[in-house]
Amino acid sequence: ENADGKYISPFHDIPLFAGSKEDKEIPAKRSKTTGSEVLFNMIVEVPRWTNAKMEIATEEPLNPIKHDIKKGKLRYVANIFPHKGYIWNYGALPQTWEDPNHTDKITGCCGDNDPIDVCEIGSKIRSSGEIVQVKVLGVLALVDEGETDWKIIAISADDPEAEKIHGKYFYIDDVKKHKPGYLEATLDWFQLYKVPDGKPENHFAFDGEFKNKDFAVEIIKSTHEHWKALLHKKVDGGTIKCTNVLVSGSPFCCSDEDARSIVQSAPAFMNGDSVSPEVDSWYFFPK
Repeated sequence: ENADGKYISPFHDIPLFAGSKEDKEIPAKRSKTTGSEVLFNMIVEVPRWTNAKMEIATEEPLNPIKHDIKKGKLRYVANIFPHKGYIWNYGALPQTWEDPNHTDKITGCCGDNDPIDVCEIGSKIRSSGEIVQVKVLGVLALVDEGETDWKIIAISADDPEAEKIHGKYFYIDDVKKHKPGYLEATLDWFQLYKVPDGKPENHFAFDGEFKNKDFAVEIIKSTHEHWKALLHKKVDGGTIKCTNVLVSGSPFCCSDEDARSIVQSAPAFMNGDSVSPEVDSWYFFPK
């Protein structure tokens, strides 16, 4: 729900850019922008140090944040020694989409059909469903099973260390200075996190080099344009659910009453998987 008690899609109805006029429609704590700094709204899916694979359910109406299920079992990431669970607050940028029908000129691979991912490296452990205004620092180009899966590196705008990371172009170098070892751990984690499940190591474009802030912002803007095309039916989104409440001009826009009906009629799980009786399947809409 937003601040007015209306049900919205965390994927489509929360503005990508923080501080926009739509900000009053979301439950976000405002942070002042300084100079030409551009802040983005991040939706937290997985709090730091936890293992449950929570994610925006892109194929369900209004896209609730949900514990992912595969073959009837809830999914968790393994602990990759010496790390515990996800090593950042992990989430996504709303109103972005990595188009699976678009071949990225940089990586040579198609998108992974999801909003673009964010690793927030601030000191506070966030909550699933929380909306955080973040300062983008750089990006890592993960190639996951042949798909482009960009990982934005960011820090909450209200974090005490955010002001220390201020290089004009190379914020990512300041991360190495103020949080030594964090980027190396990030690279290690993404390379190995699927190995315990019997899958091969992941690979990276640019030999695992973290690209700078300006590069990252251009990637974000590109995925935002792909999302716009999706929401205005200019491309085929396949099984992606584009139902929204606030996107002006979108043919998928529904009324507040329709959105409430969708939520109130939702079963315990909606993706067609049968769930093992010993586990709980649940999802929620951020409030």
